[in-house]
Amino acid sequence: MEIREATDADVETIRSIADRSLSSTYTDFLGAETIKAAIEQWYGEEFAEDIADDHSLILVVERDGELVGFSHSELVGQQYSNGRLLWLHIDPDARGDGIGVRLLVRTREKLLEDGAEQVQCFVLEDNEGGNEFYADHGFEQADQREVEIGSETFTENVYVESEIESGDDWTAVDELELDGETVYVSYGEANRGSKAPFYGAYESEDQSERYGWLCGNCDSIDNAMDTMGRIECNACGNRRKATRWDASYL
Repeated sequence: MEIREATDADVETIRSIADRSLSSTYTDFLGAETIKAAIEQWYGEEFAEDIADDHSLILVVERDGELVGFSHSELVGQQYSNGRLLWLHIDPDARGDGIGVRLLVRTREKLLEDGAEQVQCFVLEDNEGGNEFYADHGFEQADQREVEIGSETFTENVYVESEIESGDDWTAVDELELDGETVYVSYGEANRGSKAPFYGAYESEDQSERYGWLCGNCDSIDNAMDTMGRIECNACGNRRKATRWDASYL
């Protein structure tokens, strides 16, 4: 699985995923005409301009050569220091195996890398599953706002990262089945690698026993750390450098 920035060639597929996602999840509170208006409003002819905009961030998830999800974010405010995750859509046929939280994690990381000092997430008040998703992965509701979709007005909940104690990590933890094993991945515990971050993996949800590391580039837990703190993924070669000086290089 690869998460990358979108290109113009992805526009039609992104539009299709948004349509399929909205039509499968939002029909309890959005009519067919409102969904159609939403697609035109956000992913119509002007969407290519968002992809080219330096202060927009459109990430796509590619699996086995096909796009299966995307996130739509922007940087706003003074010095563009406020990151806003507006939409996160996963194709209905690809849900249920952790793609959504991986995309959330990578979107948050990229917004912070691009200068955001805080990250907000927006989800319609009536979208019960969407609200649970953010609440379960390190965010809490902080505000509400009104948003127009077509000719109708809806309420959106605004989420921000939950308050944590000084020195603690962001608290996004996900249960995954990887290589025949159940592991609990702490996405707040990220270590930069040469291709993508490594995330701490644990045997239980309380993170009392470490299992190892999840490679953010290929989703493998087949990797090892040496005595100098270097991690290398045996599946794709992603590497994390030593965490302290290696005397052999002095």
